[in-house]
Amino acid sequence: MSSTAQPAPPPGSASEHPEHLGHVVFITAAAAMGGFLFGYDSSVINGAVEAIRDRYAIGSAELAQVIAIALIGCAIGAATAGRIADRIGRIACMRIASVLFTASAIGSALPFALWDLAMWRIIGGFAIGMASVIGPAYIAEVSPPAYRGRLASFQQAAIVIGIAVSQLVNFGILQLADGEQRGEIGGLEAWQWMLGVMVVPAMLYGLLSFAIPESPRYLLSAGKVERARKVLTEVEGEHIDLDRRVAEIQTAMRREHKSTFRDLLGSRFGFLPIVWVGIGLSVFQQLVGINVVFYYSTTLWQSVGIDPTSSFLYSFTTSIVNIVGTVIAMVFVDRIGRRPLALIGSAGMAVALAFEAWAFSAPLVNGKLPSTEGVVALVAAHVFVLFFALSWGVVVWVLLGEMFPNKIRAAALGVAASAQWIANWAITASFPSLADWNLSATYIIYACFATLSIPFVLLFVRETKGKPLEAMG
Repeated sequence: MSSTAQPAPPPGSASEHPEHLGHVVFITAAAAMGGFLFGYDSSVINGAVEAIRDRYAIGSAELAQVIAIALIGCAIGAATAGRIADRIGRIACMRIASVLFTASAIGSALPFALWDLAMWRIIGGFAIGMASVIGPAYIAEVSPPAYRGRLASFQQAAIVIGIAVSQLVNFGILQLADGEQRGEIGGLEAWQWMLGVMVVPAMLYGLLSFAIPESPRYLLSAGKVERARKVLTEVEGEHIDLDRRVAEIQTAMRREHKSTFRDLLGSRFGFLPIVWVGIGLSVFQQLVGINVVFYYSTTLWQSVGIDPTSSFLYSFTTSIVNIVGTVIAMVFVDRIGRRPLALIGSAGMAVALAFEAWAFSAPLVNGKLPSTEGVVALVAAHVFVLFFALSWGVVVWVLLGEMFPNKIRAAALGVAASAQWIANWAITASFPSLADWNLSATYIIYACFATLSIPFVLLFVRETKGKPLEAMG
């Protein structure tokens, strides 16, 4: 294979685009199936919560632990996926995640007991954690530099689409079961089908992994230079100077500083100030209560008198709003900046959560919210999701990828991500008990966190728009 560079195409010509851009898009979309499963598996439990409570006759505390326990697997999977991928490759890691997703889907649909269901939830969480790390890393490593930003957005888009599809599937299954979450379909209860259907995208993810190439970066690290050159030609085109590109990647790998936990420590407050800012961003993203929507919205609506069919429909519509908000964020994050978008989102979430708190403070009439408060609660819930999605849902991950100095970026990202999983677990595990105590007060707590995020951003978060990563310090 020749490594001689071809003449550069004139700007604006059709040949300016990589010859195999369609192939690159296919590769990226296949890898982003991990993100789809991330979103799907995270939120599909929403439709099964009340049925699990009834099937096993458990209280809110026990129910919360079964729902939240998957996050333990998420944290372990995210913490170990990078090392696994560096040892056996990105594609092999995707296949492992596919097997775990498949096993979790089957096991969760056919549990023997509550502990059994919890175990399969942990296994599914481990797969989610792996997918959350491997997908973005692989996409970044196979994307042509000129298209990396747009192709990287596939992962986030796949996550929110996975959330929406899971709610649509849940709604469809409920219709087949005549609106009963424990209604029988083919010998299994509806909630079992909801959890089991994930086996389809999980197996598709595994099959697609056989149709895409290994990351050229991993191939070079494993000494497989010729295979790496072949992949680089496939994804960046015949015109590239292969010798130069291979040398660039090898040089970058040699220069990389393997950051450690010790690098993050400061002299006075434990971590360096910039690490605390990253932890703060991660924690605030979760403490506004966003995952209450994706894990418990169906249960929430039923608790205030909305029938199961309508509650499933509202869970689906909020997931559609989530997609719309994510698209808005992807369009504007590089136009107006990270900080302004975060501030807009914080203000919008605080107002929406305050309205929800007001609506849920009304006494139930015949087991239902009064009509005015019911409408306000529904509208406010959708507005809350919209403002989260167009701001903190995307901005936090962009900031975490940009704000840390090069020498500590990897380790600092790991600490910030761990803080996010812990905060996610805290909100998920506490909501059922808090809701039993006082639903309105619970939303006041979330509104307070959304309000507090405004001075946090103003005082501590620096704008990273348009700045090279090398300038972060």
